[in-house]
Parts: sequence; C-alpha cells; structure tokens
Amino acid sequence: MKDISREKMIIRTSIIGIIANVFLAAFKAAIGLLSNSIAIVLDAVNNISDAGSSLITILGVRLASREPDKKHPFGYRRIEYLSAMIIAILILYAGITSFIESAKQIIHPNTPEYSTISLIIVAVAVAVKILLGTYVKNTGVRINSESLINSGEDARLDAVISASTLLAAAIFLKFHVSLEAWLGLAISAVIIRSGIEMLGSTISQILGERNDSELVRQIKETVTSFKDVEGAYDLVLNNYGPDTWNGSIHIEVPDTYSADSLDQLIREITMKVYQKHNVFLTAIGVYSVNTKDKQIIDAKKKIEDIVLSIDHVLQMHGFYLVKESKTIRFDIVVSFDAPDRKKVYDQVLQAVKQAFPDHSFQITMDTDFAEE
Repeated sequence: MKDISREKMIIRTSIIGIIANVFLAAFKAAIGLLSNSIAIVLDAVNNISDAGSSLITILGVRLASREPDKKHPFGYRRIEYLSAMIIAILILYAGITSFIESAKQIIHPNTPEYSTISLIIVAVAVAVKILLGTYVKNTGVRINSESLINSGEDARLDAVISASTLLAAAIFLKFHVSLEAWLGLAISAVIIRSGIEMLGSTISQILGERNDSELVRQIKETVTSFKDVEGAYDLVLNNYGPDTWNGSIHIEVPDTYSADSLDQLIREITMKVYQKHNVFLTAIGVYSVNTKDKQIIDAKKKIEDIVLSIDHVLQMHGFYLVKESKTIRFDIVVSFDAPDRKKVYDQVLQAVKQAFPDHSFQITMDTDFAEE
C-alpha cells in the first residue's frame, strides 16, 4: 500500500509539472519570437525539456513498480535511478545548448524588443517556476524520489533563468545595453554545473554508496533490544531502489543457546527489523560468546585492550576461545583511513600472538560499511 501511494504521488506531481511547463513554454515561445529575445526563446525550449523530464519520471516509476521475476529477483526499483540519470543528462544537454546559443548571440547580436505585457508574463513565469520547483523538490525529498528532486531543482534553475531575463530587460530599457547573451552564458555555466552534480550523485547511487549511518544505528538498536543478543555487527545493506533494502548482520549470543532457540530468535529479529525499518535481512550470522569460564572472559578483556590500542582499529567482536584446542577467534574492523589495512591486521596478529604465544588465532578483518 505504501508503494502504491508513493507511485501515485510521483505520477500526480509529474503531471502537474507537465501541464505547467507546456503552458509556460507556449507563452514564452510566443513572447520570445515577438520580442526577438534569444534568452526567452531558450527559456521556452527549456520548459519543453522539463515536461519531457516529467514524462521520463512517470515512465520510470511505472517500470520500477513491476513485480520481481526470475530474471530480476530483487525487483526493478533501480530504474528510478536510471530515470533520474536521464533527467540529469537532459539538464546537462540544455545547459550546453544554451551556452552555445548564447555564445553565437554574442558574436552575432540581435537587438531585443520588449513590451510591458511580455515582461509581466515572464515575471509570472518566474513565480510559477519557483512554486513548482519547490513543490516538486519537497515532494521528492518526502517520498525519496531522486527523479522528482532533480526535476524540482531544474525548475528552480529555470526560475533563475527567467529572473535573469527580466534583469537583462530592465538594464536594456534603462541603459539601452543588451546583456542578454552574456547573462545567458553565465546562467548556462550554472546549469551545466548543476547537471554534472546531479549526474554524479545518481551514478554514485547506482554504483552503491556506504550504508546510511543513522539507519545502521537504528537497525542495530532494534536487533540488540532482543534478550540475550549481546551485540550486532557487520551490517551490510544492499539498495535495490528507493526505500528498498536487503541486508545481512551478525549477532552475538551466549554459547548456551540451542539450535531451536536460535532459530526462533533469528526469525523474530528478521520480522521486527522488516516491520520497523522496511529492511529485509536475508541472512543473520551468529557469533557464540563464552559465558561459562571466567579465565576466558578475562582473556577476552586483555586481548580487546591490546587490539583496540592499535591505531586504526575501530572495533573487535565475535570473540570465542576454545580451551581444548587453544584456539582464539575474533573479527576486527579496520578504518578506511589506515594507509595500509593489511599492515594493521598484521600488527594485531603479532601483538596478540606475543601476549598468548601458546594459542593459535583465527582473525577476520571486517569492514564497517557505514564508516564516516
């Protein structure tokens, strides 16, 4: 039900954008041609591209809402990122085209002819674009739609373009100096920069970004709220589209747990995390914690102090000592800031071997995917 309402919200917002942009484009094209203003004509063309962006957003969300199948078992939600990328490319293209046309106008200038009516309509267009851009972007932020966010930002850039056209007109009417082309050149550079930033942001999402630290904190808090769960580690989240997450996690539980009790605990954790955070944990690994032997507990404390005293080691977890075979196993998290993470791992291994020379060690180097 949540997905249906989100899809309808995106489509409704995009339709409003299409209607507004088509009307604005028609008015601006007429004004631009009548007043011989290249800036206003380019602004009209930009409105048509905005309407196209809204159509792409609608198409993207409809395709993204398709149910998972054998070929794409994780669904199609990432298509929304692709539609956002296409919109960013259109914005970039519009900026480059505008830059070229403005440069041509500087080389071969035309004298603009403004009328009071045309300027009033452009002023109204500025107000409409500001309202439309704010509405679309805020809706996109609220429902986590990168396509709407990009479209809203584009609309607000259009408002700046239209406002600059008014400024150029005012300067021309007052001082008889035409700055349209030069202003168009500067604005085009701003649009190109925005397009590059939007494109970079969307590509980053497609490639896969680090886990959201706040979401990680909330999930771990939920997991450790269960009785006997002494720690939650190694949370890995995979994003398959806006608000669509799969993941895995390791939990520490006492070594007294039976298989049936552990199975029940894992099922309860999976259900609660999905209900509370809309994240499906596809796997929950288990670290067994020594609880019966005080000597082992003391050994853990000593090893933990040694390990955490080494630079760039952020965490130690999953500790377990087997007395019979004199085997010690645990995981460490080494920061990405370490110049050589393997060297840090070797330092840890050497330090603990020196403290417990008669034991063998199984140490795994983990990654904190939410590290800031």
